This record gives sequence, C-alpha cells and structure tokens, in this order.
Amino acid sequence: MTSASTQPAAGPARRTVMAAAGAAGLAVALTACGSGDDSKDASGSAGGAASGTTLAKTSDIPEGGGKIFKDQGVVVTQPTAGTYKAFSSKCTHQGCAVTGITNGVITCPCHKSEFSVEDGSVKKGPATQPLPAEKITVSGDEIKLA
Repeated sequence: MTSASTQPAAGPARRTVMAAAGAAGLAVALTACGSGDDSKDASGSAGGAASGTTLAKTSDIPEGGGKIFKDQGVVVTQPTAGTYKAFSSKCTHQGCAVTGITNGVITCPCHKSEFSVEDGSVKKGPATQPLPAEKITVSGDEIKLA
C-alpha cells in the first residue's frame, strides 16, 4: 500500500511572487512616465503640417508679437522688424497648447508658463524647457513651414 504525500506541492516562494509583482508594477509605472509624445516626424518638425505649407503673410505677424497656428501646432513671431521665428505651440510643461501672445510673451493657459517671442526661452515657469524651434522660410511676403 502506498500512502499519498501529506506535504503540499512545492510552488514559488512568497518572496518570489512579491518580487515579480513589484517588478511588473514598476514596469507599468515607468511605461506611463515615458509616454509623453516628444516624437517628431521625419522632417524633424513636431507640428502636423506638411513641409511647404503657407502659414501667413508677413504682414499678418505683428512686430514684437506673433500669431498661433493651432492646426499646424506652430507659433510664428516677429521679435524685431523683418525677423521671423517659429516655435512649437505645445507647452513644454505638460503639453497644453499655448493660446496667447502679448508684450513679447507667449502664454500657456494651463499653468501660466511664459515664453519669449525672441527665442522660445522660459520667462516664467512652471515650464523649465524652451519651446522647440520650428523651421520656416520667408519668401517675399509669404511665411511657410520648411
């Protein structure tokens, strides 16, 4: 006669199970932290508009100010007469779209970060990174995405 073992079947130790669960939780947390959309298309532009898209006439961009092109994700500024710059309209703090330009400052409505129309640099936080530059060309009186 054989007797059945009264010992429970050997399985993973409690410590092994807890370590695996912790590693899985950490992987999920790190994936969520890294899910920010900093991707750029093949042209190096973060905006959604195609290269060569006409944005505006030079006369549409006020000196010392600028204009936001929401659909293209671009802000075009004219810091000094005849000098045109372009930046992503996506705030570097939490990705909100900037919505205002006054007194040489581009403003994000979400947390009131402010950026310079001259170079996109942070004038006031909470943002810590400048608005990324976008490439534009000025030909005659037309401003186009490069």
